[in-house]
Amino acid sequence: MKKVLLLLLFLFTLNLTSSAQSKAEKQVAAAVEKLRIAMVEADRKALDQIAMDELNYGHSSGKVENKAEFIQALTSGNSDFKTINLTGQTLQVIGKTALVRHQLTAETNDKGVPGTVKLAILLVWQKQQGQWRLLARQAVKV
Repeated sequence: MKKVLLLLLFLFTLNLTSSAQSKAEKQVAAAVEKLRIAMVEADRKALDQIAMDELNYGHSSGKVENKAEFIQALTSGNSDFKTINLTGQTLQVIGKTALVRHQLTAETNDKGVPGTVKLAILLVWQKQQGQWRLLARQAVKV
């Protein structure tokens, strides 16, 4: 009888843990979607709320931007996303940190020059005061 009770307790605890993990993953996925929309819309306020002050934003060219440079590039049209499509997304939540990988395909109009990009992206998110915020991003060409 004790073994059955211990097994049931273990299964109940495991179920609670997976639900909590699943909830965190859904929150991170929602944050990624907010970032995608904010980048396409070049929404300064949304980008400011999503990005941490310590943001480290790496481009596939090797260029690295801080938060102010990242927001300025998007809102000035230097980096202009007309569309962004994300595929193959995986999420891993470890405490208050989340790692997200996906493929990004986009139509761009950087400085008025139309183009397309296909990138593999790694995003690092950190939970602060109940919100998932972007700490780092690195892109590589596919």
